[in-house]
Amino acid sequence: MKSVLLVLMILSMVAVVVSLLLGLVNLARPNHDPMRSNRLMRYRVVFQGAALLVFAALMMLYRSS
Repeated sequence: MKSVLLVLMILSMVAVVVSLLLGLVNLARPNHDPMRSNRLMRYRVVFQGAALLVFAALMMLYRSS
């Protein structure tokens, strides 16, 4: 179970970084789409929330063992 949560943690952290970088690249374009930027930032917030939940679950598992 711990290894599954560890993999989920890594994947969610990578998703946060990728969505952040895509949002920054979109903002750097001269004709960027504000709706796309908003959507990417919402994805980033969701991925960060998922990462926090997985992190909390990992801490609870490591604390109990």
